[in-house]
Amino acid sequence: MVEQSALLGVVSVALGMVLSPGPNMMYLVSRSISQGRRAGVISLSGVVAGFLIYLVGANLGLAVLFTAVPQILTAIRLVGAAYLLWLAWKTVRPGGVSVFTVQDIPADPPRRLFAMGLMTNLLNPKIAILYISVIPQFIDLGKGNVLLQGIILGGFQIIVATTVNLSIVLAAGGIAGFLARRPTWLRAQRVVMGGMLGVLAVMLAFDNRGSGSHLADRAAPPYQQETARVRQLTGEPATTLGLASAGTPTRAT
Repeated sequence: MVEQSALLGVVSVALGMVLSPGPNMMYLVSRSISQGRRAGVISLSGVVAGFLIYLVGANLGLAVLFTAVPQILTAIRLVGAAYLLWLAWKTVRPGGVSVFTVQDIPADPPRRLFAMGLMTNLLNPKIAILYISVIPQFIDLGKGNVLLQGIILGGFQIIVATTVNLSIVLAAGGIAGFLARRPTWLRAQRVVMGGMLGVLAVMLAFDNRGSGSHLADRAAPPYQQETARVRQLTGEPATTLGLASAGTPTRAT
């Protein structure tokens, strides 16, 4: 149902985003460094809950929207590409502050850690645009259930983000010390991730696979799909059953 190229595309975008500085990474790293790994894991569980909320909410709406107006995918694809390009520049621009800088912050109880992780993710514009503008361009109406495709693609994004963030949480203290002694490595990481996001932005901008007109040509309206099913099951011309063979429905005589 979901092409391997679409899965690889989502995984690449998710990997580039989760490795680039952002609100989620900053919060998880700061909590892990200042309050320990357990606090970082609890905070990460809140972040994952935020991903699930975005996954369900976005796909329930997008499934209806894209089926009714497939042409909107073209605009969404371009918006997503523009956002990735902006994120790439933000990652590599001079004067950026490392997310692994140690800061003194007060300790919070587990409930607050979870809530802060949840709210940090829900209010994270990077994640909102990811689900609204980036992931949907990998959905292909010609491949079947739009809702299921969105859930599968979003699920892979959550797996990638959770795996990488958990690794960062567990290694935050060591990474902070390592990068503090080697600022050149930190600059190299930012350049690599920024370059990766820039390449993905260009690929999305010039990839016509997700254009609305292209999808509309391959995704037949419901009444045309019903026509095909009638012919396959009965061998009767669809017009004798009150369905047009092509175009719009006709009234049975």
